[in-house]
Amino acid sequence: MAVYVGMLRVGRLCARSPGVLGARVGLSRVWQEVGLWGVRPLSSGEMDRTATLPIGGLSYVQGHTTLHLINKTVGQCLDATAQRVPDREALVVHHENIRLTFAQLKEEVDKAASGLLSTGLCKGDRLGMWGPNSYAWVLMQLATAQAGIILVSVNPAYQAMEVEYALKKVGCKALVFPRQFKTQHYYSILKQICPEVEKAQPGRLKSQRLPELTTVISADAPLPGTLLLDEVVAAGSQEQNLARLRHTQQLLSCHDPINIQFTSGTTGSPKGATLSHYNIVNNSNMIGERLRLHQKPPDKSRVVLPNPLYHCLGSVGGTMVSLMHGVTLILSSPVFDGKKALEAISRERGSLLYGTPTMFVDILNQPDFSSYDISAMCGGVIGGSPASSELIRAIINKLNMKELVVVYGSTENSPVTFMNFTEDTVEQKAESVGRIMPHTEAQIVNMGTGTLAELNTPGELCIRGYCVMLGYWGEPWKTEEATGQDKWYRTGDIAMMDEQGFCKILGRSKDMIIRGGENIYPAELENFFHTHPQVQEVQVVGVKDERMGEEICACIQLKKGEKTTAEEIKAFCKGKISHFKIPRYIVFVTNYPLTVSGKVQKFKLREQMEQHLNL
Repeated sequence: MAVYVGMLRVGRLCARSPGVLGARVGLSRVWQEVGLWGVRPLSSGEMDRTATLPIGGLSYVQGHTTLHLINKTVGQCLDATAQRVPDREALVVHHENIRLTFAQLKEEVDKAASGLLSTGLCKGDRLGMWGPNSYAWVLMQLATAQAGIILVSVNPAYQAMEVEYALKKVGCKALVFPRQFKTQHYYSILKQICPEVEKAQPGRLKSQRLPELTTVISADAPLPGTLLLDEVVAAGSQEQNLARLRHTQQLLSCHDPINIQFTSGTTGSPKGATLSHYNIVNNSNMIGERLRLHQKPPDKSRVVLPNPLYHCLGSVGGTMVSLMHGVTLILSSPVFDGKKALEAISRERGSLLYGTPTMFVDILNQPDFSSYDISAMCGGVIGGSPASSELIRAIINKLNMKELVVVYGSTENSPVTFMNFTEDTVEQKAESVGRIMPHTEAQIVNMGTGTLAELNTPGELCIRGYCVMLGYWGEPWKTEEATGQDKWYRTGDIAMMDEQGFCKILGRSKDMIIRGGENIYPAELENFFHTHPQVQEVQVVGVKDERMGEEICACIQLKKGEKTTAEEIKAFCKGKISHFKIPRYIVFVTNYPLTVSGKVQKFKLREQMEQHLNL
C-alpha cells in the first residue's frame, strides 16, 4: 500500500533514471556529512509536539528519539491494555452486532490462538485471512500474533488466479474465509484451484496445486472439508491447548515476522512485504501519540474505521492503534459504505474517522448528510491516495474534524513515516503530508547524482529506521534492491522537503496506479490482457479522476485483422480479475510513444489518453 495524500499532482514521472542505480555510494558519504551537523537541541516539552528540522539546507531529517521504542509482541501489548482498561469498550462490529471490552477481546483472542495451535499450526506457519472487514478478521489478526503464526492479508476481491498466486508465494498452511460476501463466493473460488477440499478431512487437506495448504477454516458456515471457526475457538478453551499457547508464547520475539502484505515494485509482480511485531507495535504507538490519543478521555477515543483491514492503514492504523492506546475500534461495514460510516458516527458517537480521499468524498456527498449527528467528531486520518487541498478543507469544516491529520507511508514502512500534528494549520495539512515520525530518517536524493537534494528541490524519497520491513518474503534479491546494505528504503516517490521539514509528494517514479486507495500494478494487468486471443500489445496507465484519484486506462493494440469492442474486453475480465482492476477506459491504439531505444514512454501515453478522453 502506498499511503500518499495531500499532494499536488504534477504528472507522471518515468521510472528512476540510470544515474540513481549507483547512488548508494554517494548516500553513505552524504549521510556521514549529515551526521556531523547534529540536530538543534529542544526541551523535552517541545519535543512532544514538534518535529526536528532539516539542517544545512539539505533534504535530510531525523525524527525525535525521546519516545522509547517498545520491545514487546502484539500479544504482550494486548495483555497490558486488557489489564490497564479491562472494562473499556475495545471493538464494535456494527453489521455483526458484536461489542467487546478489552478483557473480553483478550479472552477470545487467547482461545482463538490456542485453537489455531490445536489444529497443528505452529510458530512461523502462514495463515491467510481472505474476506471483508469482520469480527473474524480482527480475531485472526490478533490470534495469529498471539500464537506466533504469520498472518497473510489476502485481498477479499481476489479471484482464483490471484488467490493461488498469493497462497503459493508465501506457502500458506491455513486459510480462513467466510462462505460468501455479495457476489464473491469464497468457497466456490477456492474449489476452482483446490477441488480436493470438498472430500478432504478437515485439517488434513492434500492439494496438488497448493501442496502446503492443509487447514481450511470457514468463518461462518459449515462447509465440506473445512473446520468451523467457532469450533476452533471452542477447542482453544481446553486447558491442554491453553498450556501449549503459554509455552509457545515463551518462544516469541518482538522481532519475529507477524504479517505479510502484498505490495509491488516497478516490475508490477506482487511481493510479500513482511513486517514484525516490532515494526507495527511501534508504528501504531507513534500514530496514536501524534493523534494525542493518550491524552483523550474514552468518549473522545472512538475510532470509526471504514478502511479495509487487509490494507496496512486498516490493520495497523486501525486495529493496532486501538490496541496500543486502549481506544474503541468501530467497524462500520464489511466493505466501504458512506452511509454506514455516517450511521456508525451517529449511533456510536464516533469521534475519529479514518478514510481514503475517495471514502471522504462519498461520505460528504451523502444526500442525507445533514441528518446525521456528527457532534462528537473531532478528528481523524486521511491516507491511501492523493487528495486535493479543497477536499482536506471540506473534511475539516463539514465533518468538524479540526484534528484531521494527513499520513504518508508504504506497507514496507509499517506503514506511516510522515504525518501531521493535530495542531498543524489547515494550510499545512492541505499542502503537505506532514513531518517525519519519531525514530525515522528521511532523505530526498537527486536522482541524477545520488547526492542529497537541496531543500525545496525534487528527488526520490528514501526512508530508514525501525519501521523498514524485514524484507520481501522469499525474495532476498528484491529486498536488497529495495533497501540495500545501507538499509535506506527507496520509496520510488518524488518529493520535496521545506525548511520546517514538511514533505510534499509530487508524483511517483513507479508506474503503480492508486485507484480509490487500491494499489493496481500495470504489469500484472498487461500480463493478463496478453492472454486475450485478439490482443497484440497492451499498455496500462492511470489517468486522473476527480472521485477516485486515478482510473485505469488500457491502451490496446489488436492483432492484424481483429476487431472487438471495449464492452467485450471488459466482459473478458469479469470473474478472472478483481472488479477494481477492470479498466474504466479501453482505448484501441495503433502505436505508442517510444524512446529512442524503443521503450514505451508511459508518462506521454498517460498525457495522450487524458487528452483523448477529455479529462
